[in-house]
Amino acid sequence: MPSLSPPARLILGSSSVYRKELLSRLGLPFEVMSPDIDETALPGETPAATALRLAQQKATAIAAKAPDALVIGSDQVATLDGAQIGKPGNHANALQQLQTMRGREVIFHTALCLFDGRSGISSPQIQLDNIQTFVTFRDLPDAELDAYLRIEQPYDCAGSAKNEGLGIAILEKISSSDPTALTGLPLIALTGMLRRANISFFNN
Repeated sequence: MPSLSPPARLILGSSSVYRKELLSRLGLPFEVMSPDIDETALPGETPAATALRLAQQKATAIAAKAPDALVIGSDQVATLDGAQIGKPGNHANALQQLQTMRGREVIFHTALCLFDGRSGISSPQIQLDNIQTFVTFRDLPDAELDAYLRIEQPYDCAGSAKNEGLGIAILEKISSSDPTALTGLPLIALTGMLRRANISFFNN
């Protein structure tokens, strides 16, 4: 069974059930806490900068409540032609997003932060990374897009599609160096960060 070495408290700073499921694959004991931050992009901020800033803010917000812990923060920003695509919030906005993206390539920036407060909250070790995923949407008619939305209702997802669910049927191609990044938590990048923080996955 994998373990934390040296012993440490590992916290996932997220309210996402998908990120929780992904982290559980590593077999490490962890807690979940939901950060309360303003996720609005700053004026003139690039999509990558927004994702990285929010991932770090989420981790930092949780670390303030849990000193001496390892805190994971992650954020995702979808972009089309350089413009950010937010969470639609309702059916009409989601349909408009999918209509705009059909037949097009959308870039998803999934930022990851590991905040290591074991050396003290005033001198933490912070690792940051941004994983890009290139997603091509199928060129589907309005009726199919509308039907998909009514079935899955992905109104809390940037890009209006859940690739871990039925949304995979409206995608044509996914290209990324980290296969779980699109779902919200890039595990290849994360395991690298945890290794650098001296976390062992294969203790006997």
